[in-house]
Amino acid sequence: MARVTVYSTGSCPYCTKAKQLLQKWNIPFDEVRVDVDKSALREFARVTNGARTVPQIVIDGKCIGGFTELTELHMEGGLDELIETNSGD
Repeated sequence: MARVTVYSTGSCPYCTKAKQLLQKWNIPFDEVRVDVDKSALREFARVTNGARTVPQIVIDGKCIGGFTELTELHMEGGLDELIETNSGD
C-alpha cells in the first residue's frame, strides 16, 4: 500500500472531507497537523513545494493536491492506479 500523508489543520472542513473519503475508500493515511507543530509546518512547505492551502495529500512523496484533486483523481481511476502501483514496495 502506498504511503499517504494528509497535511491538515483542525479547523479546515475540506481536510475533514478528504480524510473521510480516504477512510471510506479504505486507504490508510497519516495526518500531519500543520497548525499545532512548527516542524510539521516546515515539512509541509518543503514537501508541497510551498503550498499555502490545506489539505494537501501526498502519496509516496508526490503531492497530488487538495480535496478537489483527490476526488478528481479517484473519479478518473488514477487514485487506484497510484495506490496499487506502489503496493508491492
